[in-house]
Amino acid sequence: MIASMEDDEESSNGGAAPPRKKLRLTKEQSLLLEESFRQNHTLNPKQKETLAMQLKLKPRQVEVWFQNRRARSKLKQTEMECEYLKRWFGSLSEQNRRLQREVEELRAMKVGPPTVLSPHSCKPLPASTLTMCPRCERVTTTVIDKGPTKITAAVTTTAATTLSSKVGTPALQSSPSSAAC
Repeated sequence: MIASMEDDEESSNGGAAPPRKKLRLTKEQSLLLEESFRQNHTLNPKQKETLAMQLKLKPRQVEVWFQNRRARSKLKQTEMECEYLKRWFGSLSEQNRRLQREVEELRAMKVGPPTVLSPHSCKPLPASTLTMCPRCERVTTTVIDKGPTKITAAVTTTAATTLSSKVGTPALQSSPSSAAC
């Protein structure tokens, strides 16, 4: 609550007295009050008395000035925080709109099943995956065809030898017990 610079004494005639004039501070008084406020936002009673004597004001006037100054300071801080939050909100809103556009663009793309270009005919072929049995080290190629649920699995024994020669490891041996895999 912001109080007036005047004492809060009620007039004895029921408020019929003319309103009091607002206290005007000199530049020197204002500068000293501001300097005191920068050093300490609140005053203890002794500081208030000392400052009031220096300024030739009543202690209550100094107290009210400090209350008003704290209120103005808090309001200014709140305004600054509000502006910062508005800018941050604007930035986040723009980022959100950009990401939503990107999601819509990605949804608009029609992505088919993965394909690979044939080295011989340069035509797209269905992609295949290589899997290796951890027990027998046999390599299996799985080709996914574009047709309705056509999945072809071809077991190649030479793929293990070819693969190992390309990566520089000894040829993978196919053991008789691995035929059951």
